[in-house]
Amino acid sequence: MADLDQWGQSEVLAFLLRYRPRTEEELFDILNLLDGYLKSSSPSVVMAATKLFLVLAREYPHVQADVLVRVKGPLLSACTSESRELCFTALCHVRQILGSLPGHFSSHYKKFFCSYSEPHYIKCQKMEVLCELVNDENVVQVLEELKGYCTDISEELAQGAISAIGNIARTYTEQCVGILTELLGFQQEHITSAVVQAFRDLVWLCPQCTDAVCQALPSCEDTIQDSEGKQALIWLLGTHGDKVPNAPYVLEDFVENVKSEVFPAVKMELLTALVRLFLSRPAECQDMLGRLLYHCIEEEKDMAVRDRGLFYYRLLQSGVEEVKRVLCSPKSDPSLGLLEDQTEQPVNTWASEFNSLVPVYGRAHWALVTAQQPVESCYAFSPCTDSGNRGTESLISEGNKEVLKVHPDTGNLTLIPDVYLTAEQFEKTWLSLDISCQHSVPWGRTVHPDTIQTAFHVVHIHTIAMSKAGVQPWKAYFSAQDDTGCLFLTELLLETEDSEMQVSVKQSEAKPEALQAFMSVFRTAMGAVAGLRS
Repeated sequence: MADLDQWGQSEVLAFLLRYRPRTEEELFDILNLLDGYLKSSSPSVVMAATKLFLVLAREYPHVQADVLVRVKGPLLSACTSESRELCFTALCHVRQILGSLPGHFSSHYKKFFCSYSEPHYIKCQKMEVLCELVNDENVVQVLEELKGYCTDISEELAQGAISAIGNIARTYTEQCVGILTELLGFQQEHITSAVVQAFRDLVWLCPQCTDAVCQALPSCEDTIQDSEGKQALIWLLGTHGDKVPNAPYVLEDFVENVKSEVFPAVKMELLTALVRLFLSRPAECQDMLGRLLYHCIEEEKDMAVRDRGLFYYRLLQSGVEEVKRVLCSPKSDPSLGLLEDQTEQPVNTWASEFNSLVPVYGRAHWALVTAQQPVESCYAFSPCTDSGNRGTESLISEGNKEVLKVHPDTGNLTLIPDVYLTAEQFEKTWLSLDISCQHSVPWGRTVHPDTIQTAFHVVHIHTIAMSKAGVQPWKAYFSAQDDTGCLFLTELLLETEDSEMQVSVKQSEAKPEALQAFMSVFRTAMGAVAGLRS
């Protein structure tokens, strides 16, 4: 290793990911030998070493935590690098780490303040990081910094900063609502629109700030022209219009201009808001509600708006109590904010993705991008055993590829892409058939349902039902149909992590050749998933 250049060292460290130490002593011997590369002057070597340590030490959380502490310095240096590409990639990895260790970089929050010369995409990443680093000690400084971005010449950046303040407001409500209300004084269209959208999300998660938000709404309608902003304002007026004195008159302006409104979504939001406000302020809303319903039913050309108008017209005919039962849903749901705060992920859920393109693209997007690459699978499997013998299928890696590869050898099999079974149809058929093929696949990795579903969808194997990630035992059911009408029903079962994935296949017709071809497709898709997760 010492005789190699930085590229060679990175490649060797990546190559070592394929090795699994046989004993704990051997594991720590390897880690001790490679410890110095966590302090390398090359970011690529540091990142490769970090990934290797995280993967090999998957059963030792204290070792993983220590590694992440040591990599903090190199990552912070990369976040301030003159190379924009390196800076952006480092920021993406910082966000990945914060998903498991909230506040890990809190003492260095100023490193994530934006500079004037930085491109927009780096500034947006830094604002996302700042949102996750806010605490009682730095909230004032962070909010002051974000407030300065709200008047940036870039409208997109300004709206991103306002959204960031709105996210922080879920914890520090009073300070953030004051800043957002102050921003309305600029009377700039994009600023007002973003603030109103932040208010809409905020009152849903933090009902205690509803009164303050309602006091800030009057006159906002004069400067909002975009669809999202209009929808947010109309929703607020319809849901909390009893606390806004001029709410009916603001909605009346929208009704008067409904013929010139170009956004169907705004018209649909207006219908719902006006019916809801009618329930609490009928005298002020009855006439304009009638005019709006007449326009939507008799004159509107958009069928979705027309159908919404007909629905509310017939609902109103059934009586006010029925309207209340249907439309008077909760005005807020604070539990959603609590759920978001508890979504910390163990390091092992992303350790294999570290130092790859997954943090840059995002897990779901990367799976979609790589699923469309027509390259051969890098995994081979032993032949499937028939129903009388339960065999074990071997998984042989030919390279550490961080891509999803689906290019099955289907032989004479053609799977129909547009044939879907309902859950009821699947269950009835599954119970009526015997198992045609059963085998197991060495797994030893975290299950990511989105990746599995994407891989099978590419080869026209459709998902019927699937457990959430982390559930034990984990199960999934799939269906497929060939051009002769033969159905293939499949069950995946993973009892515990680091165990074997059990695969059971049932066939509606006894066709051994078709079953063999289907298993070839299925094994290729499974190999693609295994390749992405390895």
